[in-house]
Amino acid sequence: TAMSSSRKEHLGASSSEPLTVIIIGNGPSGICLSYLLSGYTPYVRPDAVHPHPLLQRKLTEAPGVSILDQDLDYLSEGLEGRCQSPVALLFDALLRPDTDFGGDLESVLTWKHQKERAIPHMVLGRNLPGGAWHSIEGSMVTLSQGQWMGLPDLQVKDWMQKKRRGLRNSRATAGDIAHYYRDYVTKKGLGHNFVSGAVVTAVAWGTPEPSSSGAQAPSPLFQVSGVLTAKDQSQRPFSLWARNVVLATGTFDSPARLGVPGEALPFVHHELSALEAATRVGAVTPASDPVLIVGAGLSAADAVLYARHYNVPVIHAFRRPVGDPGLVFNQLPKMLYPEYHKVHQMMREKSILSPSPYEGYRSLPGHQLLLFKDDRQAVFRDPEGVEKVFAVSLVLVLIGSHPDLSFLPGAGADLAMDPNQPLSAKRNPIDVDPFTYQSTRQEGLYAMGPLAGDNFVRFVQGGALAVASSLLRKETRKPP
Repeated sequence: TAMSSSRKEHLGASSSEPLTVIIIGNGPSGICLSYLLSGYTPYVRPDAVHPHPLLQRKLTEAPGVSILDQDLDYLSEGLEGRCQSPVALLFDALLRPDTDFGGDLESVLTWKHQKERAIPHMVLGRNLPGGAWHSIEGSMVTLSQGQWMGLPDLQVKDWMQKKRRGLRNSRATAGDIAHYYRDYVTKKGLGHNFVSGAVVTAVAWGTPEPSSSGAQAPSPLFQVSGVLTAKDQSQRPFSLWARNVVLATGTFDSPARLGVPGEALPFVHHELSALEAATRVGAVTPASDPVLIVGAGLSAADAVLYARHYNVPVIHAFRRPVGDPGLVFNQLPKMLYPEYHKVHQMMREKSILSPSPYEGYRSLPGHQLLLFKDDRQAVFRDPEGVEKVFAVSLVLVLIGSHPDLSFLPGAGADLAMDPNQPLSAKRNPIDVDPFTYQSTRQEGLYAMGPLAGDNFVRFVQGGALAVASSLLRKETRKPP
């Protein structure tokens, strides 16, 4: 969809009047925040009863007051779940009251569209709305259940039924979800806030000069610059000013690397799509040398499942022991994720240390990769310190990915919880206030989603609730 002409002019004219909010990133986090900033306001349904007794009691204390105007710290106190963020747990509990217990209770929220509460904002994204979901192989089944990928007030299952697609074992494919996010923006009338094809190259901030009248020093202003690619592929620069900037770029930007010699050789890849391409053109087959998959997370498991589906032999190497409680497999409920548990079982039983009943799969637990040779050999050190060499046809290094915040001063390093370590969604996210998601180091700068440590779609929405609540308070406080 072409963006509205007023937005185009705004980008073209690089107007001096600052926008209230610029959101960088148009994945689920950015979409959910746009929904909340467009005047869609959550209230508790008068007849709703929440299964969590303490939360239910608190919800009855302020009848008729929007959740956005309530004390999120107070409401979220005492909630527990699979996430560190209190507001994420709160919003998830309101949207999906008993989902972790296998229940399917309806949301206790009702949504009212109150245009007078809308806050002007612009969402910049390089792809179509849906972000990285558009670059994931479309047929891959998502890790989360379909209903967990849903955004407020449009359930994935209802959307799927209208599209007349059955949800396969309650989990949707990545292609479905990408389509759903794009549809959501259209259905909720958010399209005029979204600018696709926009790549941000720099964000700078400074505090404007205080006025001579001795008024209170104004808040910082942000300058957001970048390049806009039009439909005809022509490019032009843009520069915008904003009073608040929200970072919602996710972490799929740059795959993590091992940093070993030979990693740049042409048969070594860092995306699952390389295996898909190689099987399509017949470069790897059941008769070729094994594909080496490095990593013990879900992307690595997806690659193992994909290779097994095409009967391509696999060597699966990872540094941790199979029983390590930190391994994601040891945290997933077996019932919901049978295929990942199958991979975990193979990792455990098919190690090189025991003869394999599975043809064409062996695991190398506790092995450290030393180097790749240009004749397609991989050299490892095993747990006893012995070097081992394997002939391989293709290598996939799937050990996570890092956010790319090169557009921020110092690439955002000084915003992280530990400024001396690289920024990482899992280990060292941006340090934010847990109830507003505003950076603890820079007023007016917010971070949400994986950048703030919320890694599942069902939990990124709480960040949107926190940011929207904070921005609404700021905007209503401003003198006329």
